[in-house]
Amino acid sequence: MEKPEALWTRIEVNPRIMLGKPVIRGTRIPVELILRKLSEGATEEMLLEAYPHLTREDIRAALAFAAALLANEESLTL
Repeated sequence: MEKPEALWTRIEVNPRIMLGKPVIRGTRIPVELILRKLSEGATEEMLLEAYPHLTREDIRAALAFAAALLANEESLTL
């Protein structure tokens, strides 16, 4: 299992790739897509089958990236 800091090397933000959305490095798979599919009930196995270039570590990196972003967000009362 990779250390948390090693996971960050798996995420890329480049304005020339997917309009600058965070993606899994070396792919055009957005972090948002991984999170959305997981929230819809997809399993890691389903994602790995649907996206052959994806690894379990990539999925963990997407989750860690999202958690880090939310940790720095301000809360709003709805």
